[in-house]
Amino acid sequence: MSLSPSAPSFLLSRIVTAVREAVPQLAAFGGVGLLAFIVDVGGYNLLRATVMADQVIWAKVVSVTVATGVAWLGHRYFTFRTTRRPAVAKELLLFVLANGGGLLIAAGCLFVSHYVLGFTSALADNISGNVIGLVLGTLFRYFTYRFLVFRTPQEATA
Repeated sequence: MSLSPSAPSFLLSRIVTAVREAVPQLAAFGGVGLLAFIVDVGGYNLLRATVMADQVIWAKVVSVTVATGVAWLGHRYFTFRTTRRPAVAKELLLFVLANGGGLLIAAGCLFVSHYVLGFTSALADNISGNVIGLVLGTLFRYFTYRFLVFRTPQEATA
């Protein structure tokens, strides 16, 4: 099977079109994510510096829980407003499960750094939980939101 000379240009054209169509959604995802990130990191550091100084994992759980509420509202009403589900409870449940996966990734990075590797400073905790864990968790969440959580019934049956 051989490709015609125009096949590579057709493929490149399709890729460029797909990227152009995804840019607005990715920008909205990033904006909502930035707001949720500020809530998460600010809340985590506030808790770690005050009432949960010796409970770094629970401080992360609390901060992510609050940030998840902010993110769901932002993604439902802004990022994925055209593909949100009419069944709000089902969408919220899927969103919470997706964020639970993201939380496990971030908390896992924090656990390994803090308890396995012994990096216990606030800086080390922030790098492991709020940089490495955030990047890996964000990749997981974006694809989960896009292909599972915010799908219209038409997309689900296609």
